[in-house]
Amino acid sequence: MQTRTVTIALCFWTLSLTASDFETIGLVTLRNLVPSLTGTGVVVAQPEAGAPAWQVNPAAIAQPAALFTWHASAGSASSYPNSLGSESWHGNEVAKPFFGLTNGVAPDVAHVDNYDANYFFNSLVSLGTAVPAKVVNQSFIFATEMPDMDMKYDNYVVQHGTIFLNGAGNAATVSSPATAYNVIAVGAYGGGSSTGPTLNGRCKPDIAAPASLTSFATPLVSGAASLLVQAGRRADGGPTTGAAASDARTIKALLLNGAAKPPGWTNLPTKPLDLRYGAGVLHVWNSYRQLRGGRHLPVLQTINAGGAHPPPSTITNNLPTRRGWDAASMWHGINQDAINHYFFDLGGAPGRTLTATLTWNRRQNQIGINNLDLFLYDANTGNLVASSESVVDNVEHLYVPNLPASRYNLQVLKRGGLGALSTDEVYALAFEFGPPGAPSLVDQQVLGEQFVATVVGEPNQNYAVQFSSTAGSWDTAATNKTGANGTFQFTNAVSSATNRLYRVAELP
Repeated sequence: MQTRTVTIALCFWTLSLTASDFETIGLVTLRNLVPSLTGTGVVVAQPEAGAPAWQVNPAAIAQPAALFTWHASAGSASSYPNSLGSESWHGNEVAKPFFGLTNGVAPDVAHVDNYDANYFFNSLVSLGTAVPAKVVNQSFIFATEMPDMDMKYDNYVVQHGTIFLNGAGNAATVSSPATAYNVIAVGAYGGGSSTGPTLNGRCKPDIAAPASLTSFATPLVSGAASLLVQAGRRADGGPTTGAAASDARTIKALLLNGAAKPPGWTNLPTKPLDLRYGAGVLHVWNSYRQLRGGRHLPVLQTINAGGAHPPPSTITNNLPTRRGWDAASMWHGINQDAINHYFFDLGGAPGRTLTATLTWNRRQNQIGINNLDLFLYDANTGNLVASSESVVDNVEHLYVPNLPASRYNLQVLKRGGLGALSTDEVYALAFEFGPPGAPSLVDQQVLGEQFVATVVGEPNQNYAVQFSSTAGSWDTAATNKTGANGTFQFTNAVSSATNRLYRVAELP
């Protein structure tokens, strides 16, 4: 198989990260509440341009040399320094926020494969050769959009499920490989950053992170992806969900859906993402909460003739959550549409904001994509509230603030007809009707000498029920994790002479 040699350039040259950046991306909150999420068990890679100076120096990021393997066309090395290349200042500065021991988002990753970028692309990605890494940070560009190069990355993601995080570039339009369909393109919030659309009108970048330039925004998102992969693999998203939760499509959906909307952010029904900030600014705590909200299958699947698809009036079931995700498949006949319906009862919760993100892959060696869309209907009236209906993007995104109290139908629709590449598709969906509500105690009663109540919170979350007679000091009555419906029941021994106050506190 022939390969095409390309010149790969470093995107950027100055670094300006502050402590407040880690607050902005939600990392401080995540570390406080879930300190075990540090990238444990996740193998990552960092291809670096600038040969011969492409190598990360372990000492520069306070990590041991044993964590690394260095790879180039001349071979591999497990010690540093070595004869394959020399130290890269840029590589060090990218590695620090990615997996640096003192200020990295994912300091406990299992292993780092550091590649010469030309070797990585020409000898591995182009040939479809698998690498150990699940998460790959690429803080370089090809200096222009190159559709044939993008297809190689898209094919690689389909073949191996690798999560690529790519710097969008620092000026003008987004460059390859960030313009590939199946990767995550990262812009710089508050710094120099390229903007979309791509040559065929797609929205890029996908997400932004605070940094002076996109070289250093990208590793923040790479680190966040590593944390979510760790959390997904250990079933933080619910029992038996490890493979689905750590799928590249699911991680992309969660990262985008957790992003915070900066001033000036905007989108349109046919343009799902902002052309500078994508879905918004990385907020890994939001993304993790949605992962922990659990996987929730559609309430209903329908197959209809093409056209509008208001919610069926006979369905009364609802999902038991306002936050979560799904990784699902759908199929249809040649001249039909397939619709997966997710129902939510917000009848007692006015003012909620829906954020929903749908992702799927461009298939191997395909120029185009299957056309999936995202709709929000008021299930009580049948009226369409909002839609995301791009015909070119493989991402759809809804952001609908201040929803009236009602029952809602979130629909994933795959269009059939002559434009469909196949009659089936696998997608990932992340959703949240926020802001998150505080946990509460309901159904409180005293039975004999037992106080009995139900904790209502978010799914798959640890809570402590605490009690006090004075409200000055609190003791713990029970700790437990909610199930998929976000509840658990507890009892606490009391006497008729006891006066107690009870409260619920969130735990890591």
